[in-house]
Amino acid sequence: MSGHTGEIYRVEWLPGTDVLHGTCHCGAEHTAEDPVAMWDWMLAHPQGHGLPGDGS
Repeated sequence: MSGHTGEIYRVEWLPGTDVLHGTCHCGAEHTAEDPVAMWDWMLAHPQGHGLPGDGS
């Protein structure tokens, strides 16, 4: 990995469920039960998701 980008990705487990809640560095949010699907969604930025409320 080269250099520091300053991008922060956050994945939180929702206690009592099998659900993960992810927040991308751009502010978009997503939920998934599969951790691989969660990271695929996050790392697809900017394709695959948009900002909250834009219909993506």
